[in-house]
Amino acid sequence: MRDQFGRSIEYMRVSVTDRCNLRCVYCMPAEGVHCVSHSDILTYDEITRICRIAATIGISRIKLTGGEPLVRRGLPELLGMLKKISGIEQVTLTTNGILLKEQINKLVSKGLDGVNISIDTLNVDRYADITRGGKLEEALSGLEAALSFPALTVRINCVPTQDMPEEDYISLAHLARDKELDVRFIEMMPIGLGKKFGIVSEEQVYSILKNKFGEAAECTGRFGNGPAVYVHFPGFKGKIGFIDAVSHQFCNTCNRVRLTSEGYLKPCLQYGTGSDLRKLLRSGADDTAVRHEMRRTIYDKPACHHFADCISGTGQTLETRDMSQIGG
Repeated sequence: MRDQFGRSIEYMRVSVTDRCNLRCVYCMPAEGVHCVSHSDILTYDEITRICRIAATIGISRIKLTGGEPLVRRGLPELLGMLKKISGIEQVTLTTNGILLKEQINKLVSKGLDGVNISIDTLNVDRYADITRGGKLEEALSGLEAALSFPALTVRINCVPTQDMPEEDYISLAHLARDKELDVRFIEMMPIGLGKKFGIVSEEQVYSILKNKFGEAAECTGRFGNGPAVYVHFPGFKGKIGFIDAVSHQFCNTCNRVRLTSEGYLKPCLQYGTGSDLRKLLRSGADDTAVRHEMRRTIYDKPACHHFADCISGTGQTLETRDMSQIGG
């Protein structure tokens, strides 16, 4: 369906848990966060019902997120349930990759279409520092396991920080040169702990890569569900992507909404407004009532975020939760 500004909303990010097996410095405090009780998290049947209703109003692409989605038991079963919904064309997954190797076979057998793996550096010590104890070799094993399925779309997501050395950008880009995958550099979002970190723009990253690999050609066409801009460097098997939500605002073409693990439908990442679908489901609301609330929330999607100056000017409530609690 279209929102009040005429944007076609077809993509929903679905968080299945607020829990994670890492403690990345820009996402979660060292001691972790207060986790929602299991009874307050949507069941797989509830998630499937919401996605089935969403498909009737135009949602065709689902991204499973967290927290870390693979820490929730039975995720492949949920994936299989979603793939059976009429109108759902694609179900993909965002993960840190730590548990991917042991689950990839079942995920693919259930119909997984693509996987984004978050890896911010290929330096073992810096990876451990960023993730507060994560083991890079486990994430890379997950990556290699995903690459063993040629039909699976594989992307690496990196969130640069201002102290990130140039060698990290270059070594990550080498993955796209040598393997059939894309590497995407995603601008830090000023949400939760991310507010403490400065932004590294597309121009800064591209300048580093250009000095090493030469001029890149801009890629045309659509290569994913979101707003990434892709370029192709000479001799690369894959592409390099940039997602700059703050410095290159793309709200006029935003096509997404977010469903938190507690069942809250968010039309925009910056704002705390939305709809409590869990409350509707558990109060006995029928599909028509849930559909009406989803339509209203999507139609009322704000025109844009104001991350650049943190001034909304709309009277809406700003989001106060961390990314792990929202669904990254």
